[in-house]
Amino acid sequence: MHTIQDTIDSVAAQHYPDIEYIIVDGASSDGTLDIIQANAAHIHYWVSEPDQGIYDAMNKGIRLATGDVVAILNSDDFYVHSEVISQVVAHFKRTKADSIYGDLQYVCPYNTQKIVRNWVAGCPKAQFFIRLDAPHPAFL
Repeated sequence: MHTIQDTIDSVAAQHYPDIEYIIVDGASSDGTLDIIQANAAHIHYWVSEPDQGIYDAMNKGIRLATGDVVAILNSDDFYVHSEVISQVVAHFKRTKADSIYGDLQYVCPYNTQKIVRNWVAGCPKAQFFIRLDAPHPAFL
């Protein structure tokens, strides 16, 4: 629960104007719903109900999405700056790609300025479907 506000703030801070923000919560009872409700102005749709795990929740969100590009952030993920989505959209337009993925940084949960691991994107195009190793928060 202590990181979801950072996640919401990072999405709300995006300069790209056309974001459909969907939150799928697994029936939290730890105060998460209070944070979601307090940020309702930034959220297009949210649901809180039991699920069968993280991938069930992700699939619910994907089914609810109506846009052309889907990004998945967990409740402890965040965009590092306010131009991330604008840059992603520009890349899609420029390259006409069906999907893109990028680097990911794992940070200390109590000091998000401290990077504990860099995950560098990279997979030869010919092996993409064989050994896709892009983490879902960096895959769109």
